[in-house]
Order: sequence, then structure tokens, then C-alpha cells
Amino acid sequence: MDKLDVVNSKVRSLDQLLPMVNIWKFQGNKIVFTNGCFDLLHLGHIDYLAKAASMGNKLIIGVNTDQSVSELKGAARPITDQHSRTLILASLFFVDAVVLFGEATPLNLITAIKPDILVKGADYTIDTIVGADVVMQNGGEVKTITYIDGYSTTAIERKIREAK
Repeated sequence: MDKLDVVNSKVRSLDQLLPMVNIWKFQGNKIVFTNGCFDLLHLGHIDYLAKAASMGNKLIIGVNTDQSVSELKGAARPITDQHSRTLILASLFFVDAVVLFGEATPLNLITAIKPDILVKGADYTIDTIVGADVVMQNGGEVKTITYIDGYSTTAIERKIREAK
């Protein structure tokens, strides 16, 4: 298996992912889940995802589809398509699986995966994190990670537009 095959193998549908999750759990691995758009991967994303990965043994990332990013962020987004975004994330050595979702929230993914740890940015409080109740009812934890100041896709997009 070449390196690109390894990267491609990490991008899964929910149906493909669930048997893997069951094996990981049976093996005693702690499953960490986070989600987002991850449009234009930058240092803030890498810091956040590495910290999330260090909270357990397997990191699963739910990624918004192109359509759901547009609905959340506006017609000019995403800047990079979902195929690119998922493969870039899957290429990170500390990422174990990437799964797309088209709904407004990742609640269906969280309910199906039942991660041991649900992670979001510290701009959220536990009572506003979608799926927190599901995770806690199943004995899991919900954690937040502080972002690095000055790193956001919106800031990068603004800088590019202002440079014209």
C-alpha cells in the first residue's frame, strides 16, 4: 500500500467507519471526536487537532460537506472543496479517520460513534456543544481547547482579499 492509499483509507463514510470504531473500542482505545469545516488548513487547526488527538488513542474528524459549509459561512465558502479538505486532514499522522457530514450539526455522527471524548474550541461552552449530552450520557467527556490567537480561515481570507 503506497502512502496515498493510506491517506485515502482514512476517509470513510459513517457506514464504513462504524465497524472500525467498534474494533478500536473492543481493543480498549479511547475515541476522540471533533468536527468543523477545516477550510484552508493553518497552524491554528494543526495545534487544535494535535491537542485533541493527545486526549485519546484514535482521533476522528467530522468534516462539513461543501454545501453545509456554504450554508454556515456564506456563498464564497468553502475555499477548498470537501475532497481536498478530507484528504489534507487524513494526511496528518495523528488523524485516524475523517468522515463527511451534510447536516447542520454533527449530532448524527456523534450519536452513532459515541466517542469517549468530544472536543470543540473554547469559544464554545459545554452546554452549547452539539452532542455533549449524548457523549456524557454514554459515560464520555466533553472538553474544549483554546485557539491560538490570530489564526483563522476568515482572517486568512480577509488578508488575501485586502492584498488585491
